[in-house]
Amino acid sequence: MEILIGFIIDCLLGDPYQLPHPIRWIGSLIGKLDKSFYRENDGDKVKLLKGFAVVVIVLFISTMCPLVILYVAYSENFVLGMILESMMCYYLIAPRCLKDESMKVYQELKKEDIKGARKAVSMIVGRDTNVLDKEGITKAAVETVAENTSDGVTAPLMYMAFGGAILGFFYKAANTMDSMLGYKNEKYLYFGRCAAKLDDILNFLPARITALFMIAASPLCGLDGKNALKVWKRDRKKHASPNAAQTEAVCAGALGVMLAGDAYYFGKRYPKETIGDEKRKIETEDIRQANRLMYVTAVMVLAVSVIVRVAVKRMMLCFLVWQ
Repeated sequence: MEILIGFIIDCLLGDPYQLPHPIRWIGSLIGKLDKSFYRENDGDKVKLLKGFAVVVIVLFISTMCPLVILYVAYSENFVLGMILESMMCYYLIAPRCLKDESMKVYQELKKEDIKGARKAVSMIVGRDTNVLDKEGITKAAVETVAENTSDGVTAPLMYMAFGGAILGFFYKAANTMDSMLGYKNEKYLYFGRCAAKLDDILNFLPARITALFMIAASPLCGLDGKNALKVWKRDRKKHASPNAAQTEAVCAGALGVMLAGDAYYFGKRYPKETIGDEKRKIETEDIRQANRLMYVTAVMVLAVSVIVRVAVKRMMLCFLVWQ
C-alpha cells in the first residue's frame, strides 16, 4: 500500500523542490566523499579501492538511516510507520519530475527558443547541450524520458516491491552514485568504476522488464507496439551501458524515430550507434508522446509491484507466525 500511496503523492505534487529531499542528501554525501577521497596523483588501483570505499559508505548510510527510522516508527505505531514509509516511497520515484522537466524543454521548443531549450535540456542530461540544434534537443529529451522510465520510476518500484523503502534507498543510492561518479573520463574511469558496475548490475533485470512492459504499453498509447518489439530486439545492445538502450530502443520503435548517435561530453565528441529507424523526423510532440508512454508503463509496473509487495508482506507474516 505504501508504494501506491507514494506514487499517488508524486502524481499530485511532484518533487518537493522547496523541502528537504533525502536523494539530494545522498547526492551531497557523495559529493563530499568525492572531494575527500579523490586524489589526482593516486595510482589506478588506489583510485579503484577508494571508489569502492565510497560505494560502501554511501550504501551503508543510505540504507541504515531509513531502516532505523522505520524500525522505530513501526515499533511505536503501525500507522506512523506506514505514513513515513509512504513518504519515503514518494521521494524514491520521479515520474512527475521527469515529465515536468522534459515538458519545460517542450515548452521552450514550442516557443522556438533554442537557447532556452538548450538550458532546459541541460538540466536533465549529462551531455554538452550548447552544440545541439532543435532536433538534437528533442532527441535528448525523448532519450532521457525513455531511459529514466526505468532508472527513475520502474526500477525503484520493483525494488520497493521486494524490500520496501529500505531496498528502494539502497537502489537509489547506487543509481545516484553512478550518475555522479560513473563517467568514463580521466577522473572517474577508476574512481567511479565500482559505482558504475554496481548500477549496471542492479538495473540489469529492471531495465529489461521495463522494456517488456513498455512494449505492452505502446499500443495503449496509440503507438507502434510491433515496431517497438522489432527495434528492441535489434537495438537493445547498442549502448556502452548494458541497460540504457533497453527502453530507448522500445521508445524509438514505438515512435518510429531514430535516437542516440554521436554526443559531446566535456567538450569531446564520443561516437555512438543510432537506435531505431528514421521512418520520420523526430518532432517536438514526441516529447509529450514519450511521457505518455512512460506513465502508462509506470502504472502497469506499479500494479504488479503492489501485488508483489502484498505477497511479500504476507510471506513475512506467515514466517514470523510460524517462528
